[in-house]
Amino acid sequence: MTLRKAGGLAALICAATYLVGLVTIVTVFAPLGFGSGDVDTAAVVAFIAERPGVMIAWNTVIYIVNALALAVLVVALRQQIAVARADAAVLTGTLGVIWATLVLGAGMIANVAVEQTYALTDDLGAAASLWQTLHAVELGLGGGNEIAGGAWILAVSLAALKGGTFGRVTAGIGVLSGAAGLLTILPPLGDIIGAVFGIGAIAWFVAVSVALLRVRRETLGKRIAA
Repeated sequence: MTLRKAGGLAALICAATYLVGLVTIVTVFAPLGFGSGDVDTAAVVAFIAERPGVMIAWNTVIYIVNALALAVLVVALRQQIAVARADAAVLTGTLGVIWATLVLGAGMIANVAVEQTYALTDDLGAAASLWQTLHAVELGLGGGNEIAGGAWILAVSLAALKGGTFGRVTAGIGVLSGAAGLLTILPPLGDIIGAVFGIGAIAWFVAVSVALLRVRRETLGKRIAA
């Protein structure tokens, strides 16, 4: 398997993890207040006390699996961009590694928060206080803002467009999604813009996957001729 193909598959995995995250928020976790900006801490602690495995599985998918797939995609896109723009490849690669690291860190902290909260469920007050503290750290790393992700998607989209890696549609989706990610720095817009970023990122990851997995006409022609 080539790095280009691995990147295309990784992009699909990233899209899938985002989709799983959004669907779970509006279904399983809807009563907990996730995504509304008003999380019910007591309800979260009660949920963890009864179903800690569900929360850990969710964190693992949306953070850890996403981060590992993202790392592969970052390297693959850096390689593609470097063909035409070596300087831009270095920049996008650096931003991508930063984002993947933050996402992985957020996931590890989120899972530790569940484990430690579950261990304290006999003391609901202490459990709630601990979860709130660790959840705040999780949000600070990236669960509550998309600045690093927005910067990477925006930089990659612009560089890939100029280098011919992406078409205008894919780049346009990336620019809109990336800009939305950067705007999550504004607290009043955080939840709404965060949703725009998430939906835009799903579309962008899918479009990037198509761009990386498709067989170029010239390559196909060479195979047929051979």
